[in-house]
Amino acid sequence: MKTKQSLGSRLAEGVSGGLVRVFLIVVGLFWLVPTIGLLLASLRSPEDIAASGWWKVFTEPSQITFDSYSKLLENDDITSSLINTVWITVPATLLVVIIGSLAGYAFAWMEFPGRDWWFLGVVGLLVVPVQVALIPIAELFGNIGIFGSVIGVVLFHVGFGLPFAVFLLRNFFAEIPRELLEAARLDGAGELRLFFRVVMPLGGPAIASLGIFQFLWVWNDMLVALIFSDSGSQPITVALQTQVRQFGNNIDVLAPGAFISMVVPLAVFFAFQRQFVSGVMAGAVK
Repeated sequence: MKTKQSLGSRLAEGVSGGLVRVFLIVVGLFWLVPTIGLLLASLRSPEDIAASGWWKVFTEPSQITFDSYSKLLENDDITSSLINTVWITVPATLLVVIIGSLAGYAFAWMEFPGRDWWFLGVVGLLVVPVQVALIPIAELFGNIGIFGSVIGVVLFHVGFGLPFAVFLLRNFFAEIPRELLEAARLDGAGELRLFFRVVMPLGGPAIASLGIFQFLWVWNDMLVALIFSDSGSQPITVALQTQVRQFGNNIDVLAPGAFISMVVPLAVFFAFQRQFVSGVMAGAVK
């Protein structure tokens, strides 16, 4: 005999089912509207953009043109800034992943004096805002001759990305069964071999999520790049801001440049979203 459900229970089941899915789909579509609008704006001529909104494309598909992207490739400031963005983002991401992985393993499974205190110090660095270090590090970089260079921007991102990297990977690596590591040591594996052959393959989700975090932060950064880069090392975010400030009306360059700047991190996130979620959840709790 089935127990009669109350009205509240039936409403709760209904809300937790189809209604929630519909609501999430609607929210997701609204979230994509700016991206779709920017894409369509980048495929229209400046005259069409000035005359009507981007939604006019749905009634007049003949407005779509790739002339803006051709003009973008002819703009040396934008193309060089895209290359600079890659030169900044890729090393800053790889260095944080590599150094953070090694440090996370050391804090999780290696014994050395003051290990717990050092780890508390690393955790404490998570609450230090970037703005606090801008002037001191700018002065330091100026003294050693790397202020305004790609190297300076990369080093700043690496320094502020490592505390979170160590915290995330240490928590994830600490969940690896001790018996597995001890068995590898009994087979003659040293620390480096143990790290590369056992820990790294098992830590794939956490390392992937860390890489996504760092990539998105560095690629979309403008504050650090605005201060530590010059005209020859500025990334795409600074270049677009400079284009707006200097000209203001060159929407045929700004729209495709902004879309390219947006679509790259979106593609990276959607490509690795499963590893991102599993890595964050696994590293957050023990």
